[in-house]
Amino acid sequence: MDSANPGATPVITVVVADDQTTVRDGLTTVLSLLPDIEVVGEARDGAEAVELVRRLEPGVVLMDLRMPNVDGASATAAITASHPGTAVLVLTTYADDASIAGALRAGARGYLTKDAGRAEIAAAIRSVASGHTTLAADVGRRLVAVLETPATPAVDLTDRELEVLRLMSQGRNNTEIAKELFIGVSTVKSHINSLFAKLGVRDRGQAIAYAHRAGLAR
Repeated sequence: MDSANPGATPVITVVVADDQTTVRDGLTTVLSLLPDIEVVGEARDGAEAVELVRRLEPGVVLMDLRMPNVDGASATAAITASHPGTAVLVLTTYADDASIAGALRAGARGYLTKDAGRAEIAAAIRSVASGHTTLAADVGRRLVAVLETPATPAVDLTDRELEVLRLMSQGRNNTEIAKELFIGVSTVKSHINSLFAKLGVRDRGQAIAYAHRAGLAR
């Protein structure tokens, strides 16, 4: 908060990562019009995004997925592992299941497609910066469709696996889960792999859908 003006709205610092110069410039211009959002850096690929986060520690990274050298999902995983205080909001052209699952598994807090308007992007930035999860309407409808499928029979998960699943359903990434449960990130990954196998799911999104259907998300 601005010390000269205690009543000022806190500014959310943002790094924009996209391999297309016109997209980066456009997003920076649009976001610069908002009083509570400041673009502090631009990255042309995932490697630059990771480096900018290391140096600048922004509140949010607006991350494209398909970029050269290091892609957005890999950069997201690196950022959420080393800088859990920085939220990653994916902004991409692609809304296929594989892209969505990859981003969520990597720890992205939000997922928008590039047809989102300024107001939607700004609202999503504010949401993920506050620790919430934000999904594009199409992604949300896909999850709703999954949630409306018949309930999966009960599966014998261990107490620790249930804790991990509950925290996943709250949008926590692996690093945050590890801190919450006082265990290592590698142990979290082991529990996730085990519960994936027991639930018969392929990715984080399907596991979260199961948690909601089974009443385990709270």
